[in-house]
Amino acid sequence: MEKLTKECVLQSAARLEQESQDAVMRDIPQFFEAEIVTRFVGAAPQKKELNPLVFNMERGICLAETVDFLRECPALRPYDLILANELDSGCARSGERDTAAEIARALGMQYVFGLEFVELKDAAHGFHGNAIFSRWPILWAEVLRLPEQYNWYHDRQKRIGGRNAVFAKLDVQGQEVGAVSIHLENRTSGAGRLQQMKAVLQEVERVFPGIPVVLGGDLNTNTFDGRDKAVIRHLRDEPEELAAAIEMIDLYEPLLQDCTAAGYAWRAASGGADCTRRKPLPEGGCLHMKLDWLLPRGFTVHCSSVISTLTADCGFAAQDSALARYTQPELSDHNVVRASLALPQKEE
Repeated sequence: MEKLTKECVLQSAARLEQESQDAVMRDIPQFFEAEIVTRFVGAAPQKKELNPLVFNMERGICLAETVDFLRECPALRPYDLILANELDSGCARSGERDTAAEIARALGMQYVFGLEFVELKDAAHGFHGNAIFSRWPILWAEVLRLPEQYNWYHDRQKRIGGRNAVFAKLDVQGQEVGAVSIHLENRTSGAGRLQQMKAVLQEVERVFPGIPVVLGGDLNTNTFDGRDKAVIRHLRDEPEELAAAIEMIDLYEPLLQDCTAAGYAWRAASGGADCTRRKPLPEGGCLHMKLDWLLPRGFTVHCSSVISTLTADCGFAAQDSALARYTQPELSDHNVVRASLALPQKEE
């Protein structure tokens, strides 16, 4: 994906003082580009099943260690699809690397990338987005811009852009399958996230009629409005309240009710009530949250699990690998969600 010139970035940022994100994005074609890259593709799996992961990679800052984790962690295998969030491309904070391309090269997977934000606070004004990595051929892809629930230009991170979902149609042993990597807004309420998910579900019906579909990603299902610092402080002091809300999460996050009504098996495919996010707090410690989901429709769910990205749980790391030498407490502030899905049998 072609990087923006510094002049274009500065002019676009200046417009955001008076104009909406939507108006500015309309003049930046990269925000609507689904970049399909197939040059790293390996052999497709032989089994007619899908083994997806959801992984928020926290910008790909720990790139070598993340690749080792994806190669070596036995609890992840086998996998043939990664619905990935938070991948940098050309950001100074991650070494100006194209993290999606490097992951795809290391794993022998093709991928599609969708631009979510241009990072104005980053020295390189790099890109940040979401991706689908696949061992199956990618037949078609698009990026869906989601209804804005928060303007990131006015945030301390200062960005051009907004949340998106990356769609891809895959060829799984001759059967078409839809896949969608989704990143919903954290700085809004459950009602705001519901509006974004409604847009995703509507687009699924338009582009994937009558075929199996797996949705997944960081849906930011906080159970509260992520802008409400008073609630965050309260839950820090009363963690049992957050744990109780997670047990009944669809009552707090109505998007999950809509997904149930549309036939998506999110309960069975997302590792139960195991938490997937460690939200750091300014005073130390963290909130344990359930933000990351797999939501299949048209499959039989064989099993699902949540796999830790804490360094202490990476005892499988190969000797002298980047992961074995890693000394920080976690690879990402999100755990991985994995499922094994059986495709329906075609009628003869």
